[in-house]
Amino acid sequence: MSESVLVTEELTKSYGNRLAVSGLDLDVRAGEVFGFLGPNGAGKTTTIRMCLGLVRPTSGRALVLGRDVSRHGAEVLPRVGALIESPALYGYMSGLANLRCFADTLCGVPRGRIDEVLALVDLTDRRRDRVSTYSMGMKQRLGLAVALLHDPELLVLDEPANGLDPAGIVEMRSLLRRLASQGKTIFLSSHVLAEVQQTCDRVAILNAGQLVRVAPVQDLLGGSGEFEVRVASTTEALAAIRRQPWGGPARAVHGTLVSPSPTGRGRELTEFLVAAGFTPDAVTERAQDLEEVFLRLTGGGDA
Repeated sequence: MSESVLVTEELTKSYGNRLAVSGLDLDVRAGEVFGFLGPNGAGKTTTIRMCLGLVRPTSGRALVLGRDVSRHGAEVLPRVGALIESPALYGYMSGLANLRCFADTLCGVPRGRIDEVLALVDLTDRRRDRVSTYSMGMKQRLGLAVALLHDPELLVLDEPANGLDPAGIVEMRSLLRRLASQGKTIFLSSHVLAEVQQTCDRVAILNAGQLVRVAPVQDLLGGSGEFEVRVASTTEALAAIRRQPWGGPARAVHGTLVSPSPTGRGRELTEFLVAAGFTPDAVTERAQDLEEVFLRLTGGGDA
């Protein structure tokens, strides 16, 4: 098993009588892209701030690279890069000047590293342009370049796709996967569930401050116990299924019949349809997407 890079142990934060995060246990492993999801107000940002040493837990602890960040932040946080929503950039300066400015504050960043991160985020050609002329996607990529200047082992990204258009979202996804392939560990909080589904190896879902599920993405998207059926007479076949004790959840979705099976297997559903006079053209197990899983586990709401 890969080494643990970010661990929370019974991590809890309360503000007066309000419990923001309750007994959270996470284990983020080296080299993975780990998604952190939850409705607004679920405690995601509070958790991230505790993991970065910006908020002190009420109880429990966050271990970053094996050290309690509340006690050893000065030791481990220089090995962490963070991008929290929209990066704080100087619009009147060029991208290159911004990076030089941040490199000076970090100390010890070689000048050659600036050229490396500009190439990594695909901004070399625009490095001398003012940041005020950058698109939102370019600004987000420059913010990520700032977070990468000191070559961190762990990246903590809170809504890196914030404000991006579809092309910018795709660019960010490609960049994150490239960073992971180079050995970076990425802890990613995002509202863009379709991108989380395509980008992350595992996800944790938080609701009302509590962890409700943590699993590999592919496990979450496994069979839903339903089948998509292509049949000539969708309306009539649907009516026949709904008359069965097991058929209540059956429905038509964009002209396709979606139905459970009498036994959970596609063979028995096919046999029922044939016996009822509705021979299907195709019966395939229906996969879920992350949005469906998220809404079911959190009872609705935004990521």
